[in-house]
Amino acid sequence: MKNADYKDKSLVIDVLTKSFDTNQSVNYIAKQDGKRLKRISALMDYSFEVCYTFGDVFLSDDRKACALILYPDKKKTTLKSILLDIKLIFSCIGIENIKKALARESKIKQLQPKELMYYLWFIGVDPEYQNEGIGSLLMDEIIKDSKHKQRPIYLETSTLKNLPWYKKYGFQVYNELELGYKLFFLKREFDK
Repeated sequence: MKNADYKDKSLVIDVLTKSFDTNQSVNYIAKQDGKRLKRISALMDYSFEVCYTFGDVFLSDDRKACALILYPDKKKTTLKSILLDIKLIFSCIGIENIKKALARESKIKQLQPKELMYYLWFIGVDPEYQNEGIGSLLMDEIIKDSKHKQRPIYLETSTLKNLPWYKKYGFQVYNELELGYKLFFLKREFDK
């Protein structure tokens, strides 16, 4: 695993867009119209920018998988972050869905603990290479990094079939949220 450079941005966006094409949580946020895939790509662009500024962007050594890590305690409101939020509204969410997106974010924030965390916002493997162990290797490295930083890993998933995979790595479901789909909140202590 290596830290992605800014020149890797298009690769990261491509891998995550393909990986999350059918994800319920992502499609809840992205306006559902003829530009849906472009809107998901815009969400991944936004997420890359936020994590590149306030976290880490990792690529697997073979460049077929990536992860976006956010450190919420380091996230600050800046002119750049405000402009990114505005761009996200117009390129992904749509003005008519702002209220729905903000309500979802508020509910998620209420359920997340207020502690230092290693927030695994997105992890994805290029669909052509899934089920080959690439994601597992990346997760092993992420766990090592979280231990080094002494931060528990937090994440949410709406993909029920991914729960056993996360549990294999020591993640435990600590909460659930019903949004028309079920969103599972998971945590993994850094000392495991």
